[in-house]
Amino acid sequence: MTTKSVRRAALGGVVGPVAFVGSWSVLGARTGGYSPLHDPISDLAGVHASTRVAMTAGFVVFSAGMGFYAWALRATLPGPGWIAAAATGAATLGVAAFPLHHSSTVDAVHGVFAGIGYATLAATALLSGVQLARLGRHGWARSAAAAGTVSAVSLGLTLVGDFGGFFQRLGLTAGDAFIVASALAISRGAWDGELDQRRAGARRPITSR
Repeated sequence: MTTKSVRRAALGGVVGPVAFVGSWSVLGARTGGYSPLHDPISDLAGVHASTRVAMTAGFVVFSAGMGFYAWALRATLPGPGWIAAAATGAATLGVAAFPLHHSSTVDAVHGVFAGIGYATLAATALLSGVQLARLGRHGWARSAAAAGTVSAVSLGLTLVGDFGGFFQRLGLTAGDAFIVASALAISRGAWDGELDQRRAGARRPITSR
């Protein structure tokens, strides 16, 4: 890997979330009878929705972007944060492949992928925060912990009450905010120290004990 390729790959963590959030924001606001406060984002990609193609494209772009971001995060930051990021991308692709309102079976599969995507999005921030704290980047660690906590709690609240749409958007936005911020940091070289440490560790000769 090269520093340049890692920085470029990290931009997937900007493009993906921006496309995703932009899709559900614009489509939700322009769709008659749809309530962003009450209705889930996946309704916009439902089988019979007029916005299905556009929202599905938003899911796919997010999935691809998270794949590139996960690769960059793996190259830069130690720990399992990149695995959670990759799982988020894969789960989102599953959400797109199994749209709502097709059948009870497909809806159930959709729900499983959505649940995995929610959990791993929050985990990406929380797990990254642990590693950032260990590396002495305490400001980043606090931001990651805050984003991950807000994401996890909000997404849990989607199961309670009548404002599932609002809490879903709040949770996803919190998680995506960390993804975008960390992706920009990697792409601008702000975390190059971590990348250099990983390379040094990879080059260190193995000695017998």
